Amino acid sequence: MRRHRKRRAVQAVPPALSHLRRETRTALELAIVALGPMELVEKLAAAAGLLEAIVELPSDSPPVIALTDKLAKRATSALEEWRKWQSDHLALAKA
Repeated sequence: MRRHRKRRAVQAVPPALSHLRRETRTALELAIVALGPMELVEKLAAAAGLLEAIVELPSDSPPVIALTDKLAKRATSALEEWRKWQSDHLALAKA
């Protein structure tokens, strides 16, 4: 006799978090190619890796609930730092 398990509906990752994941991953790739400062690359890598891991979990799971806000702030901060570095170096290249 087979037991039927109730399948819990997995809620989708919020679009903003999914977008932040893609944007952080892209910034990481660009920072590596541009030979950005290792500290900046590491910040982007940490944020991108954590975002990749968190989107694999159900959005209502305790780790996701506990980490989402802090992780979003961490990723946003790393992205802002990347944009500033990129902008400063593009300006130098044009000069």
